[in-house]
Amino acid sequence: MEPILQIESLKKYYGKTKNQTKALNGITFQVMPGEFLGIMGSSGSGKSTLLNCIATVIRPDGGNITMNGRQVQSLKGTALADYRGKEIGYLFQNFELLDNLTGRENIMLPLSLHGVPEAESGKRLDKLASYLEVKDVLPKFPAQMSGGQRQRIAAARALILNPSLILADEPTGALDSKNAKALMEKLAGLNQDEKATILMVTHDSNAASYCRRILFIQDGVIFHELRRNIPDETQQEFYTRILKATAQLGGGSANVL
Repeated sequence: MEPILQIESLKKYYGKTKNQTKALNGITFQVMPGEFLGIMGSSGSGKSTLLNCIATVIRPDGGNITMNGRQVQSLKGTALADYRGKEIGYLFQNFELLDNLTGRENIMLPLSLHGVPEAESGKRLDKLASYLEVKDVLPKFPAQMSGGQRQRIAAARALILNPSLILADEPTGALDSKNAKALMEKLAGLNQDEKATILMVTHDSNAASYCRRILFIQDGVIFHELRRNIPDETQQEFYTRILKATAQLGGGSANVL
């Protein structure tokens, strides 16, 4: 089985040579189809920089990003727009919904931008809205929704084009514990039932326990890896191992962002 995403010796530096920050210092890993991979590490370790490089928000200084066999850095024009719109779905911490659009319109926007027929758009919306339990808030504007509802609307928008890879940047960061748990259960369900491939940055050990594999980043490189032993290991047991790892690797889960 070929990886969906392959990161090879990725580098991103900030600042001048004498005071240079090596946000990514030659990081290498793969994401396989249907994987739920978590990224953890201390603040400033390069996690968000990594996601932004994959999303082509920022350009790396070295190394390669390969998605479905194509080198991302070489994409231009229509190919780049298709990559950003169809191959990746981005789920942000602060939702990034358009305030003047309803939940339905926010979700449907990517479909209209990419010319998906109306009949197909309706089918996709119905399926996602039912699964994510947001049918009742589709007519509402973001200001009329709870934080959990806004994040599930944002999740539907990220998923509506059936992307090869979902990038989730601290998706539970603006949610209370109840809504965070509900969102993670939905993401885990999409991973298990629909084989959605997810790459998630999180500081939350509870959220990370829904992953199948976790990479810990420090100083721009991977320095530790945990895998959940499926099906023998329970989520609670994996959560306990995550807490132990974060404590041993840097002073406790509160420092692992």
